[in-house]
Amino acid sequence: MRAYFLLVFTTLCWGANAIFGKLAVGEIPPMLLVSSRWLGALTLMLVFANSHVRRDWSILRERLLFISCLGTMGFTGFNVLFYTAAYSTSALNIGIIQGSIPIFVLIGAFLLYRTRVAPLQFVGVLATITGVLIVGSRGNLSQLASLAFNWGDLLMVIACMLYASYTVGLRQRPAVSALALFTVLAGVAFIVSVPFTIIEYSLGRFYWPSPFGWTIAALVTIFPSFLAQIFFIQSVTRIGPNRAGVFINLVPVFSSGLAVAVLGESIEVFHAAALGLVLGGIWLSEHGK
Repeated sequence: MRAYFLLVFTTLCWGANAIFGKLAVGEIPPMLLVSSRWLGALTLMLVFANSHVRRDWSILRERLLFISCLGTMGFTGFNVLFYTAAYSTSALNIGIIQGSIPIFVLIGAFLLYRTRVAPLQFVGVLATITGVLIVGSRGNLSQLASLAFNWGDLLMVIACMLYASYTVGLRQRPAVSALALFTVLAGVAFIVSVPFTIIEYSLGRFYWPSPFGWTIAALVTIFPSFLAQIFFIQSVTRIGPNRAGVFINLVPVFSSGLAVAVLGESIEVFHAAALGLVLGGIWLSEHGK
């Protein structure tokens, strides 16, 4: 029961990240938010996982280039696009599109490892992609012919592909503790994010965050970055990755609900249809294994 509670709280934190991204607009520059997030997470992880890192460092050092690629794609790249997308699309759209990550993982696993895709899983892939297209076209699929997609939605699709690539890459992760690996990933994410912040400053898009902006940075650090990761690791240890992974499907549900409750965004018919297709597609993919 404890593991299930932790998993629900974890997915709630990840779903809330879309809300934090929207609330951060105009309060803290997006690249600075990414850097602040991973600097904070790294600092916390070094406090709690320092012994794990020291114990596993010899193995981590041998695979540092590979780990750096994972951190760049899944942590820095994903979040750079995620928080940039918040400037031009809604939290509802962000949450629903984010729900497509498991399908991109399925596609990536097939392309890289030739993992067998069952017929029902293929139907799930089509359903989820259709849901994403509905969100991106605002329910008007005729826009696809003119490629009239919202820029923020396109960024989110690319972000989901990056995170899916990171997830697929974890199959080749070194044999170290999850805490040690996450600590190094957070360190890589912070280092890689610094040039983006410098570019943001050089382009004149940097501004000093408001007190509310710093609050958002703290919330993003504590909840989606630190607590959610720790709780997810604990839950996987208790009940296994397969059972824990199913709970990730709650992320678009929480983000959609919070977008309506907190931000006052209105959920349209196409949002509901897209959310149903995305979740239904994921269910079919899981059921078809």
